[in-house]
Amino acid sequence: MARSNNQKLKLLYLYQILLDETDDTHSIGTQQIIDELDSRGISAERKSIYTDIKALTEYGADIIGEKKGRGYEYHIGNRPFELAELKLLVDAVQSSRFITRKKSKELIRKIEGLTSTYQAKELQGQVFVAQRIKTMNESIYYNIDMIHSAINSNKKIRFQYFNWSVDKKQELRHGGEYYSVSPWGVCWNDEWYYLIAFDDKTREIRHYRVDKMKKLTLTGEMREGKDSFESLDMAVYTKKRFGMYDGKEERVHLICKNDFAGVMIDRFGKDIPFSKVDEEHFEVTVNVAVSGLFFGWIIGLGDGVRISGPSEVVDKMKEVIKRLNEVYGI
Repeated sequence: MARSNNQKLKLLYLYQILLDETDDTHSIGTQQIIDELDSRGISAERKSIYTDIKALTEYGADIIGEKKGRGYEYHIGNRPFELAELKLLVDAVQSSRFITRKKSKELIRKIEGLTSTYQAKELQGQVFVAQRIKTMNESIYYNIDMIHSAINSNKKIRFQYFNWSVDKKQELRHGGEYYSVSPWGVCWNDEWYYLIAFDDKTREIRHYRVDKMKKLTLTGEMREGKDSFESLDMAVYTKKRFGMYDGKEERVHLICKNDFAGVMIDRFGKDIPFSKVDEEHFEVTVNVAVSGLFFGWIIGLGDGVRISGPSEVVDKMKEVIKRLNEVYGI
């Protein structure tokens, strides 16, 4: 591009130089700015730099100038994201199992572009993506986007659903039959994204792991199940399900040692009432979907928590323990 044409981009290049090369601890002098612009085919004089920076400031850019010797040095002040906030975003991307390794690296590079080259190096120091357990389904991002489009347009979706086989291959469920559902929400639970939907076939609310969906498309049919979802609290729905496994919903009584108060609050929230049993124990009553994962959670808490009712749930717990005893020859 000819130098005369580049002059039209002078203000944009100047702002980008300040964004890339400066932050709270790194400034750039007028001559450095002139040199950077020259490397981009743009000629500039000191007086024009002052005028341009004033224009950018009037536009809303937070450019801080400090007099150094006979000239000024400049740096960007406030940015849309602080470094600490960007570090949180990088941590979230790294720890998210549903984001593939490839996409994690792409997203982190984009996050690095939101700060200076110096602070970007601090973000790079956090990156340990290679050893994290990640999903292998690259289409999840498009699936989530399409689900939101379906919700916004009040349309149903259809998709195939798969499980992983012992030889690490995708096996379509129900022989590859397409699921037809009305999407009503997406939730994040135990490091996975789940679609919450009204299923055409069962006429019930069901949930599906988004990363296990294949060939997801919108249909021209209007959504169903509005009445079911108007009375559904999504947060309560996910809280009742351990690992998002379905099971018969029961009102379960738990006797807990006092030291396990935090465990109960972390799982069920601060609103659940505690009833004192004795000096060392309290009781809580919670609504849960009784499943194998729920019993596994109880077992994992050792002697700190035990199910006291209802009797049929206690009996199921005993059956689980009996099977474990048989498996381990106890």
